[in-house]
Amino acid sequence: MKINLEILDSAYIYAPTQIEELNTKELVPKMVTRRRLTRAAKIAVYLADKVSFDDGRIIYGNSYGEPLSTSSILNSINQKESISPTVFQNSVYNTAVSYFSILTNNKNEIMTISSGDNTSLNILKAGAIKALDGDTILLLAVETLNIENINELNNCIDFLECGVVLKVKITNKDSNIDFIDLSNEQNFPISLIHMINIAQNFNQTRPNIVEILI
Repeated sequence: MKINLEILDSAYIYAPTQIEELNTKELVPKMVTRRRLTRAAKIAVYLADKVSFDDGRIIYGNSYGEPLSTSSILNSINQKESISPTVFQNSVYNTAVSYFSILTNNKNEIMTISSGDNTSLNILKAGAIKALDGDTILLLAVETLNIENINELNNCIDFLECGVVLKVKITNKDSNIDFIDLSNEQNFPISLIHMINIAQNFNQTRPNIVEILI
């Protein structure tokens, strides 16, 4: 089955260790709320704002969940210390998109996908199926890998924080973006590369159509 998606808008952001220009104070004015946000949540809020999306269905994904919270829990267990309730609640895979939905009062359907290296590809597939209903959908993927001693584990990724967003809807137009022959010369997390390739080929001067094979 083939479904064509029109990419209405896109954005992506990345940094070798930590993304600085997230405008979190402007986007989340309440300090108490802002302090609770994970790195992935801050990136998600930033990217959704870049494509002017605050209400509607969302498909979110990441391969590694919330590594900072997870590593904090493991360190607490290892040191026989109490686990922070905030860290515990921030350790699930849908933390980032849940915070975004609370901030925007978005009560629409949200799906979270984690599929290893195929995470962004499966976000696209799920998004194509959901788009058959005719509404505009946000596809969002984030990885935040900047944890203590990550250099002892990481030998292939050049950007420890990375996120990409696509705002899409179904279309009958022919595809004009090829994301099958993937390029990853910049060494982004492989879990995001399918969506990043589409975002990199996005052109605001013409319709942007991708064909998704289900």
